[in-house]
Amino acid sequence: MFTVAGSKLGWTMVRGLSTFAAVVVTKKVVDTGWRWVTGNEPPHDPEDPDVTWQEAVTWALASGIGITVARLLATRKAAQMWRKWTGELPPGVRPAE
Repeated sequence: MFTVAGSKLGWTMVRGLSTFAAVVVTKKVVDTGWRWVTGNEPPHDPEDPDVTWQEAVTWALASGIGITVARLLATRKAAQMWRKWTGELPPGVRPAE
């Protein structure tokens, strides 16, 4: 079993690393998807006044939804792995009622 059972620091590290990895992969997926759908490079700075409102809002929605879902999936998977390693839910995660 994992030796940091109940450790908030251990859980923070596991959750942080899984979230970081998910965000990096998701950014590449969203960028590639943007290129495939629009045929253009994704906006580097949606706040730039030369970027149209439609493009800026669409980019914000696509990247925001993608990263939020990836973060959720990564954290859930990390919690499953934590429970497998320690036999307990991660610190701060309540069991389903």
